[in-house]
Amino acid sequence: MASIKDVAAEAGVSVATVSRVLNDHPSVSTDARTRVLAAVETLGYRPNAVARSLRTDQTHTLGLVISDVMNPYFTELARSVEEEARALGYSVIIGNADERPDLQDHHVRNLLDRRIDGLLVSPTDGGSPLMLDAVRAGTPMVFVDRWMPGVAVPVVRSDGRAAVRDLVAHLHGLGHRRLAIIAGPAATTTGQERVAAFREALRAYGLDLPDAYIGQGDFQAESGRRVTEGFLDLPEPPEVVFAADNLMALGALDAVRARGLRVPQDIALAAFDDIPWFVHTDPPITAIAQPTGELGRAAVRALVDRIEGRPPGSVTLPARLVVRRSCGEPSPKNVAVNPGTNRSES
Repeated sequence: MASIKDVAAEAGVSVATVSRVLNDHPSVSTDARTRVLAAVETLGYRPNAVARSLRTDQTHTLGLVISDVMNPYFTELARSVEEEARALGYSVIIGNADERPDLQDHHVRNLLDRRIDGLLVSPTDGGSPLMLDAVRAGTPMVFVDRWMPGVAVPVVRSDGRAAVRDLVAHLHGLGHRRLAIIAGPAATTTGQERVAAFREALRAYGLDLPDAYIGQGDFQAESGRRVTEGFLDLPEPPEVVFAADNLMALGALDAVRARGLRVPQDIALAAFDDIPWFVHTDPPITAIAQPTGELGRAAVRALVDRIEGRPPGSVTLPARLVVRRSCGEPSPKNVAVNPGTNRSES
């Protein structure tokens, strides 16, 4: 079996150059890279990842624990993480917490046992002792989308407050005054933040958010359906239901249709976390879109900086409002949109 020294001799370069090519390091010249790759192909060389990890005390493997693999937002996030990690010479092992803190910690424990080089986590709650212990032990870690307040870990997330203000301004302009929200879990930072942003945006227009118009969900479709049924049973139902994530919005849509009601004629619907499906619903759903792919790539870069001894930093990217037709909007060609904050889609 060919060794890395054989590849270096065949290509006429140093062993260090071969190593840089195999790890996709940008400092290698095009000519040297071409010769090394040709030598690898000719000799059938395959790097021994296990042996390499023992020599360097690195596995070139990252762990990713996401909140719910069935949520299209986290599916897209995981894909962008895997693509960026691969480009930087790392592989990724993914664990699905299914919005359960116990399952989250199970995956974190298993990943740490596998000697991963670093960990990306979207926490299901704000108080995991296991993750706190891992941080104290020096495990390179980055929080993505959600975070644990007070924990000194870089956070890569989007800021949806401006987009929520744009949404409320949009709804107010359409004449809606009774606005309700299906909130995410109160134990998550995103669940808390979206309710607070919604309440603050309503206050700017002199509108209240009564307790009856706040429904507690869990970022799952069934909770969106259940909460919306409760809204529809109120003596004075809301005019708009704003779901704090995409799956709860789909559950809300199911509840409305089960009553024989129509969106937006009988009740309007908007969502946080845009997904490709929303343009295909009838009507297409007005939503707040996060820069999901950018978040995943930025999270990997921050974690690799930490692993490789560079100072990592937190990253916050803006979300944006995507106007469609689920809130009583006029036809797309007549919708006035501020290009700096939101956009319109049919």
